[in-house]
Amino acid sequence: MRPIRTLTGPLLAVLTLLALAVPASAQATCYADFKAKRDKPYELIYGVMQVSACSRDQVKGDVRKRLAKAGFDLLNIVSVFDDSGLDSRKANAGPYYLRF
Repeated sequence: MRPIRTLTGPLLAVLTLLALAVPASAQATCYADFKAKRDKPYELIYGVMQVSACSRDQVKGDVRKRLAKAGFDLLNIVSVFDDSGLDSRKANAGPYYLRF
């Protein structure tokens, strides 16, 4: 039987490799709720979309770009949140819930 000290190095190496191999899908899923407008026809909307980052500053450009494809201008990001805040925003977002 080997002493515990000699097993520590290989064990740490294996644990490190396992930690690095965690798939991206295991990371937290983030969402942003936003307010936007369109000029023709004039429309103000509130919506929720899934985003790739969990920081308000990081998601702003992505949200702006995705809304622009549908003719909307981003007014502001209300918040960035995880799955736990998703259901409570569904009714308010209406047709713009996870649309973009």
